[in-house]
Amino acid sequence: MGGGHLRIGACLSLSGRFAQFGQQAALGLEAWRSLTGDVELVIEDDCSDRHVLEEVFPRVADRCDVLLGPYSTVLARAAGRIAADSGWLMWNHGGSGDDVQQEHPGHVVSVLTPTGRYGAPFVRLIAGDDDHRRNLYIVHGPGRFGRQVAEGTATSASQAGIAVVQAEPDDFPPTSLPADWDLFSAGVFEQDADLAARALRLSRPPRRLCTISAGVQEFARAIDNPDGVFGIAQWFPGSRHQVVLGPSEEEFLRAYAAAGGGVPDYPAVQAAAGAVIASHCTRVAGTVQREGLWSAAASLDTSTLFGGFRINPASGMQVGHETILVWWTGRKLEAVVPAP
Repeated sequence: MGGGHLRIGACLSLSGRFAQFGQQAALGLEAWRSLTGDVELVIEDDCSDRHVLEEVFPRVADRCDVLLGPYSTVLARAAGRIAADSGWLMWNHGGSGDDVQQEHPGHVVSVLTPTGRYGAPFVRLIAGDDDHRRNLYIVHGPGRFGRQVAEGTATSASQAGIAVVQAEPDDFPPTSLPADWDLFSAGVFEQDADLAARALRLSRPPRRLCTISAGVQEFARAIDNPDGVFGIAQWFPGSRHQVVLGPSEEEFLRAYAAAGGGVPDYPAVQAAAGAVIASHCTRVAGTVQREGLWSAAASLDTSTLFGGFRINPASGMQVGHETILVWWTGRKLEAVVPAP
């Protein structure tokens, strides 16, 4: 690592099952670089495969000053372990898992709202309902990401006085459903889309349906009629966050469009935010060494176009950023409430 312009490296899923999001993250970094001008990007394809990541991640680290993590919790989990074993600092923009964010203090700095707080805006929506007969069914996928999102959502719902039933996709729908019920799905993209389609075809569909995957534009191509479905987004255009560091939302959106990306989803913006924070910390610390960067990040309380940034200084878990509740009106995705 070191020498010349700041070199920022990342393994991203340019192919494979996470490609639609990894490609956005890569384009988001390129859009940010076009606005910054004094950085070099080093990006390699991890093929959405943990074994490929384990091979190419050290190669990227050897060629860069600042190391960004991959997209997806499962890949970020592996990358965080490699970073810790190797004595590196990884800027985590793509893995929201609670364990990913706090498993390697001093080695992983996260910009994302962690999984345990993912479903909070949907729970607040239900809790504000005047109808006290609130029943929330939570379905999660087989991986740790889905379980962590489901458990965090179930905890906050129970604390709000909402009756909760948790299930796996194969157990849904149950043989009997109450007259009024809501549904929250926390699976991978394909699982969420399939479960949403099945739920909407029921003779007694949920009053409110929220899936993690409905927070991106691709959802409208995966389901016949997304109208009325809620989603969770780490970022949404027009959120009007205060921007202290990095480009404004308008500047970034113009640069992203100029790079051929159209309107970005949150994977592009969270990658750019990771680069903004990381490059700022190198300037504050005056070094690219892990200890100095960690200290700079741990003392930072700021915001980018992605939203708030503040980490737990003991663990590196993100505590300053909040997810946004969005919903589909027809085939258009809109924010339900403005970001805080």
